[in-house]
Amino acid sequence: MIIDAHEDLAWNMLTFGRDYTRSAAETRRAEAETGSTAPQVNGNTLLGYPDYLRGQVGIVFGTLFAAPNRRKSGQWDTPTYANAEEAHRLYRAQVETYHRLTEEHPDKFRLLRTRADLNAHIAEWKQKPAEAAKPIGLVILMEGAEGVRTPDELPAWWESGVRVIGPAWAGTRFCGGTGEPGPLTDEGRALLRGMAAAGFLLDLSHMDAEAAREAVETYEGGVIASHANPAALLPESSSNRFLPDDVIDALAARDGVIGIVPFNRFLDAAWKPGDPRLSLEKVVEHIDYICQRTGSSRHVALGSDFDGGFGVESVPAGIETVADLQKLAPLLEARGYTNDDLAAIFAHNWLRKLREVLQ
Repeated sequence: MIIDAHEDLAWNMLTFGRDYTRSAAETRRAEAETGSTAPQVNGNTLLGYPDYLRGQVGIVFGTLFAAPNRRKSGQWDTPTYANAEEAHRLYRAQVETYHRLTEEHPDKFRLLRTRADLNAHIAEWKQKPAEAAKPIGLVILMEGAEGVRTPDELPAWWESGVRVIGPAWAGTRFCGGTGEPGPLTDEGRALLRGMAAAGFLLDLSHMDAEAAREAVETYEGGVIASHANPAALLPESSSNRFLPDDVIDALAARDGVIGIVPFNRFLDAAWKPGDPRLSLEKVVEHIDYICQRTGSSRHVALGSDFDGGFGVESVPAGIETVADLQKLAPLLEARGYTNDDLAAIFAHNWLRKLREVLQ
């Protein structure tokens, strides 16, 4: 099994009308026939239920995501917000989208809210043949916490199914974020206290390094980076989007897990749209860097961010859909990674963190 810790499913469903019960190929054909703007602004999709099955992608962290108005990408980018009230409404609509998806298609998708849900899901996937139809498990992750108006409402977000929260995307009132540096604020510290009390996993992805350093040291719950690559392998980049070595070390010390993003620009900062697609070996290099840095395969996994602002044109050659993440296995084996290492990287590391957070 593969667990993918970051996919913007609800955002795509509401923004472009993408139907993830279909295959990626079906969605591409439909969008080409209708003249959808999605392929131009978000790339050709990599995701779909048959592709999850083919690649044995059994669990996905489905996000709640919306950008602030100041980071609006164009007229097509409709789910943006001006304030916490607007963010709250957008995020609630995305929660409802996941509930509707799982209620209308229980044979294809199911929410994982408790440890019992997770254990039953894993048991079903083990019992059924690899090619058999079975639901994909969804864990809800809030990317950027502006939808949380006050820490007092965190229990309500938990009750709705959210289990992971990342305080930043761009900068927020809680901390600095991608392209907008800054430390944790007092509101951010209050958010983290409320999150720990409620039991959420903290996602450091997109947090500015200054804020991430304080958060990883002080947060009293579990800590991950759902989709973040090591800064040391991107020396040409001036972005604060990537993880410095000291943050990687601190995450490992907290038994955290880092999801590597197979996006060409996050694998090689010199890559730009229109360039030849990179080799899958680049993904392996980023996985291997975390393993060598931390001393084991315990702290790295996959967080694809597929359909999150890029599509098939912007991922390494050989990846045509999410199913092709399985192609990483022989490349890792060629570097000496064992079956136990592969199991950890593909699924077991995320399972460990899920068993911590799901009650």
